[in-house]
Amino acid sequence: MTALVEPTEVAPGYRARHTLPLRVEAVRQLKRRRTLVMGAVLGLLPFVLVVAFAIGGDPAGRNGQVTLMDTATASGANFAATCLFVSAGFLLVIPVALFCGDTVASEAGWSSLRYLLAAPVPRARLLWSKLTVALALSLAAMVLLPVVALAVGTAAYGWGPLEIPTGGALSAGTAAQRLLIVVAYVFVSQLVTAGLAFWLSTKTDAPLGAVGGAVGLTIVGNVLDAVTALGDWRDFLPAHWQFAWADAIQPRPEWGGMIQGTAVSVTYAVILFALAVRGFRRKDIVS
Repeated sequence: MTALVEPTEVAPGYRARHTLPLRVEAVRQLKRRRTLVMGAVLGLLPFVLVVAFAIGGDPAGRNGQVTLMDTATASGANFAATCLFVSAGFLLVIPVALFCGDTVASEAGWSSLRYLLAAPVPRARLLWSKLTVALALSLAAMVLLPVVALAVGTAAYGWGPLEIPTGGALSAGTAAQRLLIVVAYVFVSQLVTAGLAFWLSTKTDAPLGAVGGAVGLTIVGNVLDAVTALGDWRDFLPAHWQFAWADAIQPRPEWGGMIQGTAVSVTYAVILFALAVRGFRRKDIVS
């Protein structure tokens, strides 16, 4: 009997690394309605907060304690920092879960995944292109919010130093640099949600299931972090370090919390991304 041998020849000019270019995938995702809607929501949030402060009057500290929210109208930098504070815990989780959870599952839901792989697009290349674009869109969403907030806040409250609730102030230039560090840390801290969403996206054909599962598990992490009875075990929860960036907007920034938070988030993310790749490479594609 003659053994069956898989063909090793490929079409002339075929290069696996040239399939599903990042530019093509990025254009596809940018044109989707959910991308435009999410961008509009994040862009409108600063305007909503300005109106809320105008209606409610100047915020005042409670019980003699001044928080970042109480200094929101002090300057454009304070307003941008406040927008990050109110959105980092939940709102910014949604675009990350949406963009990363909609990667593979949406193709499976449209029954186009098998045709992409038959093109042929190697599975590793497919995952790389999808994940890279999803993370880029997530980062863009996190940059969009503070940029718009800084512009809107400057127009409404003026350009000035960032007043620190605990006392002192940062010059406008220094505040802008620190806000860049804050955005970078918020992005890194959300890599866990990105990993969850991406892993679930390779396990299901329902994009909403992957997105909802990632958001739900992130919320569970926040709830567990509120359980003080867990003690030092909370240090292993990514949610425990999500607001460590507040140490960066101090006269003398403290980096210890951000370093620990980065280590925890990156560790979880790498494991989840590896599980997604391993599972997808062995998965039977029928959609």
